[in-house]
Amino acid sequence: MGERRSGILLHVTSLPGSEGIGTFGEEAFGFVDLLAEAGQKIWQILPLGPVGYGNSPYQCYSAFAGNILLINLKKLADEGLLDKNDVKNSPRFNSGEVDFADVEKWKSPLLHKAFRKFQANNYGEFHSEYQTFLKEHSWWLKDFALFMSARSHFKGEQWTTWPDELKFRTPVGIHKFQTKLESDVNFWKFAQFQFFRQWFVLKKYANSKGVKIIGDMPLYVSTDSSDVWTNTDIFILDKKLRPKQVGGVPPDYFSEDGQLWGNPVFDWKRIQERDYDWWMARLHFNLNLFDEIRIDHFRGLESFWAVPASEKTARNGKWLPAKGYEMLSKFNDQIGHLPLIAEDLGLITAEVEKMRLDFGLPGMKVLQFAFRSDATNEYLPHNYTQNFVVYTGTHDNNTTLGWLKALKGNEKKLVKLYLGGTGKEAVKNTIEMTWASTADTAIVPFQDILQLAAKARMNTPGTASGNWGWRFRWKQLKTRQIEFLKAITKIYNR
Repeated sequence: MGERRSGILLHVTSLPGSEGIGTFGEEAFGFVDLLAEAGQKIWQILPLGPVGYGNSPYQCYSAFAGNILLINLKKLADEGLLDKNDVKNSPRFNSGEVDFADVEKWKSPLLHKAFRKFQANNYGEFHSEYQTFLKEHSWWLKDFALFMSARSHFKGEQWTTWPDELKFRTPVGIHKFQTKLESDVNFWKFAQFQFFRQWFVLKKYANSKGVKIIGDMPLYVSTDSSDVWTNTDIFILDKKLRPKQVGGVPPDYFSEDGQLWGNPVFDWKRIQERDYDWWMARLHFNLNLFDEIRIDHFRGLESFWAVPASEKTARNGKWLPAKGYEMLSKFNDQIGHLPLIAEDLGLITAEVEKMRLDFGLPGMKVLQFAFRSDATNEYLPHNYTQNFVVYTGTHDNNTTLGWLKALKGNEKKLVKLYLGGTGKEAVKNTIEMTWASTADTAIVPFQDILQLAAKARMNTPGTASGNWGWRFRWKQLKTRQIEFLKAITKIYNR
């Protein structure tokens, strides 16, 4: 039997603070203190990469780099890289919602200012730490820094439209733009250095308080990313390096057209020829950043839905085999065990289930899916086995209160039967039901602890805007909510 434990899902961007977005500053440390005080052993977050269009952490410019908007400027001022007034005179941001464009407009010039000071002092006290960082990370950082610099140089144009010498990465082209954009390239290296420095201080603090961090790894990477530009051979692309096929899922109960994600799909044959090097690097890198990783769309490691890039919906795709089993075996040989969680929601085949079980990975259960049929529903807690992580809902679901309020028909009847109603009391009962289950791990989005309605929803899949912005405010948190969490954690031995 695994250890019984529980925790909270809250993305870093959702933390309070005066910088318009959650950061690695004192509010993050305060949140860790709250988790520890309430007896929680886990803080689960979403991917930390630099977000592109739509601000989705699942569509990043890199699978390795960090989102520099999460850097805490106050810490940079404390270290003498900014003036105290730079941070004090921040605009009056909306405290309940991230305005990504406004935050970037304010933060970017200040990060550049910190970089100039950093350079002028010849890196000051950070000199050897910075040199070590550059050495350790050069295998991805050099390409990423050039990629981001070239993106700004070409006014945000996707890399597939860049001049051929850069697009196809000719040695002459790379050298030419590296020289031409040197200052900006160095800025991006500095910003990544600060991101990882601050992140590891926070992670170390969480671990010292008995809190483990579960990170999140999207299966696919964005077309417009440093990863695809740098490793064109491991994706299925045409001669102009545009995706021939893109990822998604076929039509199902939730969506009659399926979901078309638009990410390039992997060329698993080529990945195998390269001895899975890119995937090994990615997994090792993520397990250095986090204590455990949730692999999003885990089933895509067994086989994946590939749709011709010209299609408008995901209807006309086909299932193609992946080589995730061999890849995970290799990784398992290297580290001896796999601290991974398999996101196995939706239609899962016997092969995918076998892969999960062979590697001993916990799958996922979501209580909001439990009331759509009858007492045999696999998402009802009395039907679980232990090796699962159970959630009231995920970042893709409505808040539990929002979900309860929207219920209709038979589903509503069943919910009343199990949870006693559809109001705030039922939210508490939902959390308690997950904590009482046999699943080893129970996780609740922070919105549900705060008993917030649909407005606090993080993401509505299939919608391109209006997502990912929600932030909490400390005044929303009531002492009784912490006491409730503490009590059920004790009662159900988590």
